[in-house]
Amino acid sequence: MAKKLYVGGLPYATTDSELKDAFAQCGSVTSAVIIMDKMTGRSKGFGFVEMSSDEEAQTAIDQWNGKDFGGRTLTVNEARPMEPRRDFRGGNGGGGRW
Repeated sequence: MAKKLYVGGLPYATTDSELKDAFAQCGSVTSAVIIMDKMTGRSKGFGFVEMSSDEEAQTAIDQWNGKDFGGRTLTVNEARPMEPRRDFRGGNGGGGRW
């Protein structure tokens, strides 16, 4: 079963293909994506890599976590499910008067 990994601390110039090539040293990469800021179009410095098996994912964690990549130290671990976003507007979301 495929395992998704969180990869933090990426250099901002890293591309999806560079990320995929780096993790391909550990096994078969199903997907690799750098998360981009919607407003600026720049990398947020992290991404996700999906490995084809749990064993390959563990190998990737062992090989890359805490290691230098392009002058920055990577954080690599199993990705957690995305938590629901909070509404910071306050109140009940209504815009009318009391």
